[in-house]
Amino acid sequence: MRILGIDPGLQTTGFGVIDADGHSLRYVASGTISTKHMVGGELALRLKVLFDGIGEIAERYQPTAAAVEIVFVNVNPQSTLMLGQARGACLTALVVNKLSVAEYTALQMKQAVAGHGNAAKAQVQEMVKRLLNLPGLPGADAADALGIAITHAHVGKSMERLGAAVTKGSGGGYRQGRTR
Repeated sequence: MRILGIDPGLQTTGFGVIDADGHSLRYVASGTISTKHMVGGELALRLKVLFDGIGEIAERYQPTAAAVEIVFVNVNPQSTLMLGQARGACLTALVVNKLSVAEYTALQMKQAVAGHGNAAKAQVQEMVKRLLNLPGLPGADAADALGIAITHAHVGKSMERLGAAVTKGSGGGYRQGRTR
């Protein structure tokens, strides 16, 4: 399974692509899509850059699944709204490219990658480097995206089985990493 992980952001969106075969993980690619060069008032154009960028990545690397970090609530409601719009552009690009999308919180990613939910950015970067046997540390946004992809590789199948079992039994429960 080839997994595309996304760490959405309006100025910088991280992406990471890995191949997962059972417990074996292999690095394919990672990087960022940046809109920092654009003037702040060009929200629609920034969203288009993110949408087009995710589309290009999906076309180039041909992932079979995608995982996206769930937006956290920020102290600044305007920032949270802007981040949600960036995330929406990313999700839409993934769906347009016919990818199934799983969603995970930063806490879930940190637990899956570093073993605890309080991991600092540097710890996530180091663990991603080790798990994927990289020669150097990936950038912070790319490391988070790779971490989201790794999380899906580790828990995606379990969550699908759990969701199927709960759906058959009670009609509620989990859906690809996100609680309803």
